[in-house]
Amino acid sequence: MRLQLTKRTDYAIRACLHLATEAHCPIPGRRIAEQMGIPDSFLPQVMADLGRAGIVGATNGKLGGYCLRRDPSTLSLLDVVEAVEGASPGRAPAPADALRDGYPGSALQPVWAEAQGAFIDVLARASIADLAVRQRAAHGNGHPRPERTDR
Repeated sequence: MRLQLTKRTDYAIRACLHLATEAHCPIPGRRIAEQMGIPDSFLPQVMADLGRAGIVGATNGKLGGYCLRRDPSTLSLLDVVEAVEGASPGRAPAPADALRDGYPGSALQPVWAEAQGAFIDVLARASIADLAVRQRAAHGNGHPRPERTDR
């Protein structure tokens, strides 16, 4: 079993990491997209999700772009994921049949709830600032150039 993020969530995390590693803002959307391997056409949608959640702000005009509105040390990975996905990932109930009384798999519910809680706790403990530090250590002062997924 693999837990995977949607592409939209992956792009939101990439964008937040980029903004957290930049010294000055606003950062042009085109630069974020290029540096982080996000399709140009997808970035505005992702940034709109993050903007509605109060995570990023946008400035229009020739010198416009995006800035983090939240301190990256208090911005958790869970905050970013929830901004895009809505409800916390992993909070989906166990398969419906497993929750019915008398179903042989109903014993799954406590295990399912514990696994969901652990997943959410890990996302909540991971700050964007900590991830940005790891990214800088892994890639020097520059940004990685993730493979574009729109081709």
